[in-house]
Amino acid sequence: MSTAPQLVVHRDKELMAQAAAARLITRIVDAQASRGSASVVLTGGRNGNGLLAALAAAPARDAVDWSRLDLWWGDERFLPEGDPDRNVTQAREALLDAVPLDPKRVHAMPASDGPHGDDVEAAAAAYAEELAAAAGPENHGPVPAFDVLMLGVGPDTHVASLFPELPAVRETDRTVVGVHGAPKPPPTRVTLTLPAIRAAREVWLLAAGEDKARAAAIALSGAGEIQAPAAGAYGRSRTLWLLDAAAASQLPRSLYPPASA
Repeated sequence: MSTAPQLVVHRDKELMAQAAAARLITRIVDAQASRGSASVVLTGGRNGNGLLAALAAAPARDAVDWSRLDLWWGDERFLPEGDPDRNVTQAREALLDAVPLDPKRVHAMPASDGPHGDDVEAAAAAYAEELAAAAGPENHGPVPAFDVLMLGVGPDTHVASLFPELPAVRETDRTVVGVHGAPKPPPTRVTLTLPAIRAAREVWLLAAGEDKARAAAIALSGAGEIQAPAAGAYGRSRTLWLLDAAAASQLPRSLYPPASA
């Protein structure tokens, strides 16, 4: 079931990153208090890495029990392990290497020099199996009910590696697929599909900068998910758009939240 998006608009991208980091700490702590552990899906890119860097710098990060946190990824560039363009490499640099995570609970997507070699479909299937193994009976499906799943929004409205009109955004059965011919490099990727994204309790979409303004306006104005994948990304209990003023600049006034910082 779709949840209506809630919007929070911040003055600039730095404030947005800091506020989102504080919000994420609160969500993780709440989940750990109620269920003993928490699961979060990370996103790469400018805004995803900005949030992780802000979290690394936040004194409140010590409130999180990092050993009881599962980390997943929404998508990954299918490149060799340690490649600087891989989302997991950037996440380690921004935050992960600085906090006491349990390595077994850091679920990186396969690399192109991993056990599946350069077979991106096999890599995607392996990640789908890992998700299914982590899903409990209470999750009612083949992926865990992530506490928070974060997505950056591209200027073309793509989220994860779901690009407008490409086959991956049309997938309704599989939870993870390989992507060929992505319009931005590298062309080969692994991505969660919309059904997997929608299993999350909360989906947060991050957009900062003038280059994201048109995408945010399109996705929030009733566009279809095949043409605007961000429009199809929503959580089971909450869908949150976290924007800076530049990214919100083309939103219709009817959508603009009355109380934003």
